[in-house]
Amino acid sequence: MSRDARWKALLELLVERGRLDVEEAAGELEVSAATIRRDFDQLAEQQMLVRTRGGAVVHGVSYELPLRYKTARNASEKQRIAKAVADLVEPGEAVGLTGGTTSTEVARCLAVRPDLSSGTPALTVVTNALNIANELAVRPQFKIVVTGGVARAQSYELTGPLADGVLSQITMDIAVLGVVGLDPEHGATADDEAEAAINRLLCERASRVVVAADSSKLGKRAFARICGADRVDTLVTDTAADPATTARFEEAGIRVVTV
Repeated sequence: MSRDARWKALLELLVERGRLDVEEAAGELEVSAATIRRDFDQLAEQQMLVRTRGGAVVHGVSYELPLRYKTARNASEKQRIAKAVADLVEPGEAVGLTGGTTSTEVARCLAVRPDLSSGTPALTVVTNALNIANELAVRPQFKIVVTGGVARAQSYELTGPLADGVLSQITMDIAVLGVVGLDPEHGATADDEAEAAINRLLCERASRVVVAADSSKLGKRAFARICGADRVDTLVTDTAADPATTARFEEAGIRVVTV
């Protein structure tokens, strides 16, 4: 197992459990305790965990894994969701993409669509996510618009009034929204209020809003509200979604696509 893969696994375990002992982690990953101690020390230097005697704990009470180390939970589901979302985009449209693992997968699916291999432009992509802009910027047929703002290390997203200034001047055909929670009553939500504010602006500037969320996000809510359920046109989720939950979204006027 490479160091990067090992760090991803360690951080994922740490988020799930809140605390990890060296011996416990060594057994889980089938490596030596000395290797785990070294990993913990290096991750602590990057302020990604807090070292304790004999182990480590999560960094802060609202710990969120930086995107570059986040192992995508429900990875196969997210990939299927991403492809289905990308298929909803028409050539030549202006597309808004928020940050996050699912939105990143959507960007990758758009990049390899054969019918988007040429055009002037084939797509206009508006994003506040630096990693998405970086991946798509090498596609000359895509026009990439990046909002201004201050970068969040956890998600590579730009937030703040500088981003507001750009988004207030443009319109989009479709906004693809990654969320922490989506509930028929409370709408789409995120953990961070600054990210939620930018995502809200993306929704307001788009003709239609698509939420890309695996079934673990449905029926849940997080701290910061992005938009009400009435602003969402389409939900794309996986087939593990509870039928009663998806029925509630449909009753709220949201088209539900399961993949």
